[in-house]
Amino acid sequence: MQTKIISSEYISKHQYFNARRDTYQLASGKIVDPYFVVELPPSATAMAITAENEVILISQYRHPISTEILELPGGFVEAGEDIFEGIKRELLEETGYSFKDVYHLGNTAANPGVLNNFTELFLATGGIKTNIQSLDSNEEISIQLKSLAEVREMLHESKFIQSMQALCLFYGFRKLEGL
Repeated sequence: MQTKIISSEYISKHQYFNARRDTYQLASGKIVDPYFVVELPPSATAMAITAENEVILISQYRHPISTEILELPGGFVEAGEDIFEGIKRELLEETGYSFKDVYHLGNTAANPGVLNNFTELFLATGGIKTNIQSLDSNEEISIQLKSLAEVREMLHESKFIQSMQALCLFYGFRKLEGL
């Protein structure tokens, strides 16, 4: 017997996420009721490096944790959008940079106990400022450029609090060693 969904009911539908209440049966026969799932679109983030070999970091306020944090650029991939096009669009919107090369590094599930989406991880290199930021109405993002050595040190000192972004940096540094 496989895990079987017995019932699923949406309790909230919003343009950014949906929330549902499920009842399901495990392979052992145990019934789990209720189980809450937040549905999100796929997202993408990138270790973005300029042509001058500086890593583009963004600083923005994150309301759920009530603090401004330093992070990698990225965001949601739009419905029907290719993940490479999605990250290129997000990078251009949030930073104003276009990139010569974009490498897919893998993906991660940020919180699979509640969230159903994956975040695609990328390394983007050869970035050149080609535009101004084109931010969403709820975004205020400032850009910080850091050397590869500074970012590596920040990673080792646990300065990146988003696990998916720390993983992206880890994979990005590994990929850079092979280029």
